[in-house]
Amino acid sequence: MSSANANMVSTEAPSEGPMLNRRAIAAAVACNVLEFLDFVAYAFYAVQIGRAYFPATESQISLLLSVAVFGVGFIARPAGGVVIGYYADRVGRKPALLMTAVLMTFATLGLAVTPGYASIGVAAPVIVVICRLMQGFAFGGEIGPSTAFLLEISPSGRRASSVSLQIASQGAATALAGAIGLAVSSLLGPADMAAWGWRIPFAVGALLVPVALYLRITMPETRGATESLPIRNESAQTRGRGIYLILGVGVIAGGTVSTYVGNYMTTYSTSVLKLPVTAGLLAAVAGGLATIAGAVAGGRLADKAGRWPLMFWPRLAAAALSVPAFHLLTAQPTIATLLVVSAVLAFLTAANGSGVLTTICELFPRGSRATALAVVYSIGVSLFGGTTQFLVTWLINYTGSPVAPAWYVVAASAVALLAAMFLPETHPSPEGKRELGPHSKARTNIV
Repeated sequence: MSSANANMVSTEAPSEGPMLNRRAIAAAVACNVLEFLDFVAYAFYAVQIGRAYFPATESQISLLLSVAVFGVGFIARPAGGVVIGYYADRVGRKPALLMTAVLMTFATLGLAVTPGYASIGVAAPVIVVICRLMQGFAFGGEIGPSTAFLLEISPSGRRASSVSLQIASQGAATALAGAIGLAVSSLLGPADMAAWGWRIPFAVGALLVPVALYLRITMPETRGATESLPIRNESAQTRGRGIYLILGVGVIAGGTVSTYVGNYMTTYSTSVLKLPVTAGLLAAVAGGLATIAGAVAGGRLADKAGRWPLMFWPRLAAAALSVPAFHLLTAQPTIATLLVVSAVLAFLTAANGSGVLTTICELFPRGSRATALAVVYSIGVSLFGGTTQFLVTWLINYTGSPVAPAWYVVAASAVALLAAMFLPETHPSPEGKRELGPHSKARTNIV
């Protein structure tokens, strides 16, 4: 075969994945766990962070300012998705993932050691905002390269199972953050917890980074700079799939809002349900473990039954159950009810996410896959996730209804379900063909 013809060979990973190994998976997942741990820890400790950096005469104003800065982290996500995603598609997944890990390390250290407003005044919230922007930039660039890597190291029959580990890693981070919080709150009194105990999860994340960095330094490369790639051909393929970028943002919406409403439960349980702090942290652990289970189950089902059923049915179930679940929670505000509601909704959201991420990955060629997924995910999460905590806090205060978060989940799920109706099934049929989604008019031919 001539070198010219060799350059036009399919850019996809072989049908059997010789690179698939536990070390490579650990390298892709470990840093993602730590990065998401840092990001979600802010949501868990929004009340304490608000008091430390955004003092106000009313506690609700302080909380609103804190969750507003939580949203600031999402502003930088699209920029991180474009810059780091493009870098991953042109230079390689490995250097891009190393970059995100280093950036997240500096941001996390900043949040862990920055003194409060009482010590350094207005400089404190300014530094926090800068750290949140850096976190957002890094995390926006993480999702595309790491998910593409997981798909590309996998045999064709296990791609969704591997991609599901991206969702599972987020569940592991949530559970870990909750477990650390439980340990800290059991050892410290309320005063110490408010003063400095909330910093411990950020410090733990920073201390564990060297292990994750070592794993990433030694990871294989699935999209190296040494490959000679048909960039022009892949660009044409990507342009033909521009509508999938818009639809992808839509299907991301439902899972994103559900995820961040779930993360908000630590604050919701104390500020609305008036349960002890430990109740919210237990809910985080339950939700995190349910996310792991739902992601793994969703990935396996997506490899057997197809991606599209996982994009649609779990999201429909979550939309149908959210309002009754929150009514039950407010009628019986017990720890047991909180754990059940958190776990059920997290399980459905994770199962849905496995199908969504795999589909978006498979809709684009390898030369633009990391960028496309990073852009879709970061825009979707920025628009819907970045505003969720602020919006539900405001809705609860404005309407006086503690069920308001559930209606927001329903609205976002409706957007996701509508978008899913127009996306194709990307899982190969036994004959090697690809089936269409219910209203899709385009057939995929990438993977």
